Amino acid sequence: MARTSRITDPSYELMDDHEGHSLIYRQHGFPSPLVRWHFHKEYELHLIVASSGKVFIGDYIGNFAPDTLFLTGPNLPHNWISQVAADEVYPQRDMLVNFTDEVLDSGSAVFSELQGLAPLLARAQYGIEFRCPRLISEARTLMQRIADSTGIARLGHFLILMELLAATEDYQLLSGVRAAQLADESNVERINRAVDYIFQHYVQDLTQEQVAEHLGMTPTYFSRFFKQATGRGFVEFVNRLRVSKSCELLSTSDKPVTDVCFESGFSNVSNFNRRFQQLKGMTPSGYRRLVTQRMTEQNQY
Repeated sequence: MARTSRITDPSYELMDDHEGHSLIYRQHGFPSPLVRWHFHKEYELHLIVASSGKVFIGDYIGNFAPDTLFLTGPNLPHNWISQVAADEVYPQRDMLVNFTDEVLDSGSAVFSELQGLAPLLARAQYGIEFRCPRLISEARTLMQRIADSTGIARLGHFLILMELLAATEDYQLLSGVRAAQLADESNVERINRAVDYIFQHYVQDLTQEQVAEHLGMTPTYFSRFFKQATGRGFVEFVNRLRVSKSCELLSTSDKPVTDVCFESGFSNVSNFNRRFQQLKGMTPSGYRRLVTQRMTEQNQY
């Protein structure tokens, strides 16, 4: 049986370990109490080292795998849920660098070159996934140097990395809404429980009434609460999760589209095709061809 993270801790994550440093480097394995729906005032540069699963950033739902790289802005809720076997443990799943607006704003007042990072930081308000394999490889090397160094050397590696990220054009903006619309500490615990329950059951015939009952809410109240907290209605959220699952299956297997439809939680092929077209702008078969083409291009690096 596959195991996913159990999301139980609420909330706003207070990073009180800056200790006078301009940035924080952290890494953690899986399972970990840090794997939960949360937000914080710091930007987060997040590199996945091991395992694959689903990523939630703002109202975005997607897939992650080793060597996927994301940047989230201040107070933008996020979570990475690994899909692993029940006995699987990863000593290191993530490499993270956290930094604040204050650091770069203060630095820009003295070093005008830092003002060139402003467009990157503005994009981060919606969450960014970087796509270029060469860039991600360089980022992993620089993040390891950040991990292994201190003082000015650590700051230097960080600024080199930020300049590379700011220069790339191979990225995707993720969330359709900004942090200010979603970050509400009082709702995070219940959203943790809701998202966790949905994630455990979305490939089944899941209804809004079931989730509402699980949370001890009326369906009407749950509907309003869920949309306000996630930026998506329940049905749209589940459909996006199912389409994300279908993208994973189309990318990593040669299963027929019909099998992908039912394994993703859709009950009929016509609804699957319609939802997929709405969210991806192409058919499932067209998506599979595009992924194959992209993988061929990446192998040329």
